Amino acid sequence: MATDTTIEEAARPFEAATLLELLPTRPRLLALGEPTHGEDTLLTLRNDLFRELAEREGYRTIAIESDSIKALTVDAYVTSGEGTLDEVMRTGFSHGWGASAANRDLIRWMRAHNQDRPASAHVRFAGFDAPVEMEAAPSPRQALTALYDYLASHADADRLPCTAETLDSLLGTDDHWSDPAVMTDPARSVGRTPQARELRVLADDLTSLLDAQTPHLIAATSREAWERARLYARSASGLLRYHHWMADTSPARFAQLTAIRDGMMADNLLALTARGPVFAHAHNAHLQRRKSSMHMAGKVLEWWSAGALVHAHLGDTYAYAATAVGTIPHRGVDTPPPTTLEGRLYELPDDRTLLSPRTLSATFTPRQSPWFGYAPLDPTHLDDPDALAYVKDVRQS
Repeated sequence: MATDTTIEEAARPFEAATLLELLPTRPRLLALGEPTHGEDTLLTLRNDLFRELAEREGYRTIAIESDSIKALTVDAYVTSGEGTLDEVMRTGFSHGWGASAANRDLIRWMRAHNQDRPASAHVRFAGFDAPVEMEAAPSPRQALTALYDYLASHADADRLPCTAETLDSLLGTDDHWSDPAVMTDPARSVGRTPQARELRVLADDLTSLLDAQTPHLIAATSREAWERARLYARSASGLLRYHHWMADTSPARFAQLTAIRDGMMADNLLALTARGPVFAHAHNAHLQRRKSSMHMAGKVLEWWSAGALVHAHLGDTYAYAATAVGTIPHRGVDTPPPTTLEGRLYELPDDRTLLSPRTLSATFTPRQSPWFGYAPLDPTHLDDPDALAYVKDVRQS
């Protein structure tokens, strides 16, 4: 088992340059995970790290676990000042993240950073999550019609697979798609109706047309407009696939839904790396290289995380830093036992610490969380993250 001296010697200051020094190569996609959601202490840590990465290390894009389509309005604000801060915080985030003071601080800083800089030096904001919530999934209308409108305006009109009227008719009313009762009653889903099956074919045909006319479309619009259309195409197909599995009644239903979500996350992250180096932030479970799992309805669900999928494509140019915490007092997560990894790290003097987890022993006692919303690190998988960020105390926002 690692000694206190070993842990103390491994501890490093929490700085972007130090984090990059811990990595085997300079990553194209650098991901920072968190063990719980909704805590501004952890989001402030993320903000500080991104500022250093942007100002000193050449990273220009931050991508967070939020709706990829909603995030387009946030990016428009930070790059061009379109809209207001209040508006984008209200409409540009999913999962309630817009209410976070730390997220507001991030967007305010990004806008101020870009204000007097040329576009080539701008920092960019992106969401890389699928446009779904835990309790429901929206209609694919927004993504599908945005893709159709782009192609109708700029592609060969005679190659469109349908009319806008046909598309609208097949989509029907949005509330049929977004009915929250579907999550517990698959019979209410419209995901396997004849109309939904036809929409999946049309989404595939529209994506094929987008790909086939890429040179023309980039020249006629811009690479950024084409990339946005690609996002709409991925989102439309992913949502239709998600709804298909929401209508499923087999034991594989929830595992498939989680796998589809992480697959969409991975595709969005890979697309963002075309811009240059990306800094991503999400839950540890989405960014780890190994399979993710969760208990639901008495079963253990397993699926390949977004991090595992991205790593399969990017190899060593994907790097993942996990975050561990000592206490979350307002959630009943108190001082960790000294035999746990978190407990041994809690003895360090600094509030924030970076270290290489692969220098630590894997024989620590697993920590048990009294609160379902916090997932302690598994000490048997310390070879998964490239770096470990440790936050001693998470204070109430």
